[in-house]
Amino acid sequence: MIYVLCFVLFAVGLYGVIGKRNLVKIILGFMILDYSINLFLILIGYKKRGIAPIVSKGTDFKEFVSKAVDPLPQALVLTSIVIGLAITALMVAIAIRIYERFGTFDITKIKKLKG
Repeated sequence: MIYVLCFVLFAVGLYGVIGKRNLVKIILGFMILDYSINLFLILIGYKKRGIAPIVSKGTDFKEFVSKAVDPLPQALVLTSIVIGLAITALMVAIAIRIYERFGTFDITKIKKLKG
């Protein structure tokens, strides 16, 4: 069920990126899209009653492997958060420049003013 909700969040973000004409709404749609992907990656690595993947002396390896949480999705999400933040900052900076130049965030009006 949680994967379906993650897909719904992805669809809302995709609609915001593709269906809207306002640059601010497109940026917000991209952020929702980014968060849904991060949530999906975290859900892939989740195990109910999982333990941290730290091996110590005297650990039963067979039991450890069956209960340990996979750390790779967590590392991917941390990297994705940093990259998503940088891309969002870049999109906001470009949107501000477009607003200073054309005086609007509407893409259809910007296309008409071009020339």
